[in-house]
Formats: sequence, structure tokens, C-alpha cells
Amino acid sequence: MERFTAGCPKPCGWTQNREGPFKMEVASQPRELPGEPTRSASRWIAWTILAITAIAGLFLRWGGYILVAHDPLPAHVDAAVVLQGSILGERSRVAGAMGLLQRGVAARALLSVPRRSYWDEPIPPAAHRFLERVYGRELADRVDFCETGTEVNSTEDEARDLSHCIQEHGWQTVAIVTSDYHTRRAGMIWAKILSMQAPSVHMWIDGVSDPEFQPRGWWRHRLFAKTWFLESIKLILTVLTE
Repeated sequence: MERFTAGCPKPCGWTQNREGPFKMEVASQPRELPGEPTRSASRWIAWTILAITAIAGLFLRWGGYILVAHDPLPAHVDAAVVLQGSILGERSRVAGAMGLLQRGVAARALLSVPRRSYWDEPIPPAAHRFLERVYGRELADRVDFCETGTEVNSTEDEARDLSHCIQEHGWQTVAIVTSDYHTRRAGMIWAKILSMQAPSVHMWIDGVSDPEFQPRGWWRHRLFAKTWFLESIKLILTVLTE
């Protein structure tokens, strides 16, 4: 093969192949090393990481509110129904219901309680004494009790028992008082149970602040995170089984 340089009769940079016409030499392109990501792949990875980071940030900021679903209460309901909870949670729920009594939103309150304590003592008398001591006799006398059996170990079981008590009192409008993190799941369950057992009863879900959970910054505290995790699992199961 002949190569022409400066001063040659043919254009420089051209070569003559013995078997053919003149052809232009093309500079070889740099080859990518095996396993080295291309520029487009690197850009895609960067955008993916950015998206995941943004989603995680939004989840940590707003994820606690996934569990919360309050209903705006009407001016008046026949009764405020308090669901069972932990010791701290129960006191917050009772305080919320007594507040509805004090403000005149609820005419009566219904507390869900076990029939017997751990020491085989009846619960309602002890509960009434506590209410009278903390809130006064007038409010305590406006509280009724619905005793649930030992077989009740879920929100759905409790709703079935309480719906019978609600019907026995002849109430048509009730506010279901529970912890704020429990409101979304409780609302779904109560809507289903009442539609089957007491379709004439109208209910609203009233959530109260609970010492065991705060939706804002829930992931910063071990107890809040534990409450969020357990309640989220229950909520998912409720959605899947509805």
C-alpha cells in the first residue's frame, strides 16, 4: 500500500490500495473498557438514586399520616364509643371521649372493657370510680360500659361486640374514639361491621393523640417506629382481606 505525504501529487492522508481506488483512512475511535458504564448508564443510575432519595424523604416526612384518617364530627352524636387500647392509649382515648361529653358533642359515652381484670375482678365498678375521681360524678354518670369476652382479640371482634351494645341503647349516631394511628384501619373495619349488623347506625371516626405515636417524625423514636410498623402490617392485611 502506498502512502502520500506532503508534496505528493495526490491528496495527503489518502492511500492507494493495490487492489482498488483511493480510500480515506478513518481515525480509530477509543474503545470502551469492558464493564465501564456508558455516559447514559451513569446518568440513569444518578437519576435513580436521586428518585429513591426523594421518595425516601417524602416517606419519612409523610409516612406517619398514612395511618391517620379523621372524620369531621357533626355538632351532636348520641354517644362517643371508646375502643380498648394500651394503658397509655386507653387513657388518651377516654380523655377524648370525656372531652366530647364536656363540650356537649356527645350525649353519652360507651367504654369497651373486658369483663374481668387480670385478678378476676369486675372492671366496670373500678372504671366508674376512676372516672368519678378524675372527671367528676356528673360526667362519670353519663358513661356506660360494654363488656367484651376473653375471645375478643382484634378490632373486628371488638366492633362486633360493641355494635350489639350500640343497638341495645338505641343509638343512631356514634363517634368512634380511638388513637390517631388506629383511625384509618378502625374506620374501614367499623364501616364493614355496621353495614352488616347495624346499617341504620351512622358513625364517625374521632382520633386522639397517643403517647405511643406521633405521625410527624415517627421514624426518630423507637416506640413510634414500632407502633407504625405493627399498625402498617395490620392495615395492609385489612385492605387485602376487605
